[in-house]
Amino acid sequence: MPGEEELRRLIRRIDGRGYKAYRDLRGHFDLADLSLHVDHVQGDPFAAPSKLRVRVSMARASLPADWYGTRVRRIALEDLLARRVRDAIERGASRTRGSGKSGVIRVDAGGQEVLERSAVRVCGDWVEVRLEVGLPAAGRRVLGNEAEALLCDDVPALARRALLAEEIPADETRAFVDCVENQEAVRAQLDGMGLVAFVADGSVLPRESGASDRPLVRDPVPFEAPEALRVGVRLAHPTEDGRTELSGLGVPKGITLIVGGGYHGKSTLLRAIERGVHPHIPGDGREWVVSAPGLVKIRAEDGRRVERVDIRSFVSDLPGGRPTNAFSSEDASGSTSQAANIVEALEAGATGLLLDEDTSATNFMVRDARMQALIHADDEPITPFIDRVKELHQELGVSTVLVMGGCGDYFEVADTVIRMRDFRPEDATTEAHRIAAEHATPRHSDARRPLSAPPARVPVAHSFDASRGRREVKIDARSLDEILYGRETIDLRGVEQLVDRSQTRAIGHAIHLATERFMDGRRTLGEVLDDLDTLLDAEGLDVLDPFHRPGQHPGSYARPRRFEIAAAINRLRTLRMSSDPSPVRSPA
Repeated sequence: MPGEEELRRLIRRIDGRGYKAYRDLRGHFDLADLSLHVDHVQGDPFAAPSKLRVRVSMARASLPADWYGTRVRRIALEDLLARRVRDAIERGASRTRGSGKSGVIRVDAGGQEVLERSAVRVCGDWVEVRLEVGLPAAGRRVLGNEAEALLCDDVPALARRALLAEEIPADETRAFVDCVENQEAVRAQLDGMGLVAFVADGSVLPRESGASDRPLVRDPVPFEAPEALRVGVRLAHPTEDGRTELSGLGVPKGITLIVGGGYHGKSTLLRAIERGVHPHIPGDGREWVVSAPGLVKIRAEDGRRVERVDIRSFVSDLPGGRPTNAFSSEDASGSTSQAANIVEALEAGATGLLLDEDTSATNFMVRDARMQALIHADDEPITPFIDRVKELHQELGVSTVLVMGGCGDYFEVADTVIRMRDFRPEDATTEAHRIAAEHATPRHSDARRPLSAPPARVPVAHSFDASRGRREVKIDARSLDEILYGRETIDLRGVEQLVDRSQTRAIGHAIHLATERFMDGRRTLGEVLDDLDTLLDAEGLDVLDPFHRPGQHPGSYARPRRFEIAAAINRLRTLRMSSDPSPVRSPA
């Protein structure tokens, strides 16, 4: 492998030449105690930055094996190291060094959630950080002196500051990794305890602002569980204050209502539970809000496309005899979109649904007695959610957590009622059931047929086209909630459990990967998602890069859940689904 002197010589040789001369630097260079890998060189200083990797042998890094001894701990450590690299960059390693993106250094590090990422890799032999670096230029000519300082001095220095054990606070690192592993240990206990979520006493649920996911620091109200719903969970490691168990609110399986006056914290609690499907960093305030991995947030989405979804359990007998056993629409209404969202979540394997009346279609949620008296059942195709929510749990084992502030009819179907008052939860179950008995509603169920599990659908591979112009694959995340997929745009604004743009990017490439490897006309969507999960577990996120070569920078990815991948597939406007698998062809 060429050494540092060879790298400096190459840079000096191309000094002042056209920008494409930077391609001479592609390859691997041994820089004393680490290696620099230039995998991809940007086309010009205004294009996306170049892709570089810095690898340090574990013998040099000396990271203790117990920091990354399990899969959960390795993911936590990789997440933390990416944050350390970002901190090193922000302390001054990245600065303008010419035109366009010259001198920029980026690493894909996270926010409040801890996610599996491609930014840092840790194994028994080495630790590696993947960077995006803007190679310096004046106009479109190589700035050799600046490039030499950037690649030979700045990048290696920040890697040493971030990746070497001698530079890392050991106690803070172990506490971070232990905290994440503790959260996963709590998650593993939920099912056996009959819970869908746990919210520890002392948690800080409100956020800094509507535009920030950081915790509220000015006069926060610490969470305190009502005694009737308080449970204890065991931790895998003692907390910094020595606790081996935590107490807090256990949200039980079944039907849970969160009620209360406006601005008293109903939606804040639901939001914390929906984000609790991911572990959080220590000090976030929500690090001890832990949710079952199969919880999916549901909302109405006027205008979304729906492709062959069986929504008969919620919508049937449309005017004109239009069937709903394979409902399709280019512009679904609030009620039909919400019905489709539920059925699609069940198809993807959801074990629980999270709903907020503020983002639900009113006519989908309930039809009160007065409306039933005015509009005869024969003229109403919608079976409201209130008439299906118990069946979802009793027949399919799917729980529901529902924020409700304006309809007391749900008291009759609720197993648990949590009343929020000034961000403090109270157990109002007995009182709500008493009120329901004393003020019985004359409404009756609108259900016309038993609830049934959604039939399997088979995605049609040729309806997924990632090409654009001369490019065989053109996929990008324009924002957290928008994917450019070939010539199509996938709108994910209604998919509320996405937390990172790198998840969105990963979803786009996961769809393409699934199309290439698993969509064969026989596998159902659920089976495709199973195969994709198995592949990502075995090979990691690097496999998502459609142009990836083993051992090279794959791009910036964060692991999405199967539910968000399914949601994106279902929102692709070219999507075609088949109800019947294609017959398996006999070999010739």
